[in-house]
Amino acid sequence: MKREDLGDLMNLLVIAEEGSFTRAATRLGISQSALSQAMRRLEGRLGIRLLNRTTRSVAPTEAGDRLIETLRPALDEVSEKLAAVTSMRERIGGTIRILTPERAARTVLWPTISAIVTEYPDINIELILSGRLTDIVGERCDAGVRIGEELVKDMIALPIGPMLRMAAVASSDYLAKRGIPKTPHDLASHACVAYRRSESSSVYAWEFGKDGKKVKTRPHGQLIFNDSELLIAAALNGHGIAFVLESSAVPYLDDGSLIRVLEDWSEPFPGFHLYYPSRRQNSAAFALFVERVRYREANLQPG
Repeated sequence: MKREDLGDLMNLLVIAEEGSFTRAATRLGISQSALSQAMRRLEGRLGIRLLNRTTRSVAPTEAGDRLIETLRPALDEVSEKLAAVTSMRERIGGTIRILTPERAARTVLWPTISAIVTEYPDINIELILSGRLTDIVGERCDAGVRIGEELVKDMIALPIGPMLRMAAVASSDYLAKRGIPKTPHDLASHACVAYRRSESSSVYAWEFGKDGKKVKTRPHGQLIFNDSELLIAAALNGHGIAFVLESSAVPYLDDGSLIRVLEDWSEPFPGFHLYYPSRRQNSAAFALFVERVRYREANLQPG
């Protein structure tokens, strides 16, 4: 069926219901002449008269009645489906799918999600936990979460958490044996516990900064993981220096089981951001989620 056929068939139903081209045109919001021309085109495409017209009234022919009787249930169902979709703009409900790293899900998203689903029982939220830099549109997700440095340019993005910092940490036993690095360049003579993303073939480079100077170094050592908890476990067991989010290392720094090195080379960087394709025609539920999860601190201090 062509697109114009569907529109003309809907027009035919309205004409039959109103019994008048004038009233039908008013209801449809088009001119009487445009409606009359549309019906003539439909009859021409089908090769049969569908309406009998007089100066005072209009009524379906036998062929028109049969066509209307056949089409009405299907077109009524289409109208109901369209109305249901339209109502989603106003109803605070529906499903929101978010692709996010596990740490962002637990530390940033969960408190907001817990509050939303408690307050709005018609909202369903699905979190897909992944550290991969995946195409959210291809994964049929409404939004994704990445740190600010990994955002793509064609997406809308807003901060949902504070600035972050990395921390280079090691056990006191390891540092007693191998010494304390004073600059990032000293890491070349140290055992480093490296990190590799699941989708990447390269090991994550450690980035440092101080007084406007940037240093990037590739860690070398016996161990490579794609899990931050294993990085910390290796450092705790004296296998080398690990490079992890500061917030992940804080409990171990506080109890003295890990020692921080190169802290003066650790500069803050943009933290977790929510990103999505467009501001246009989002559901009321998604708009609510975006507003609630937005990070509002004027001064984004490291977290």
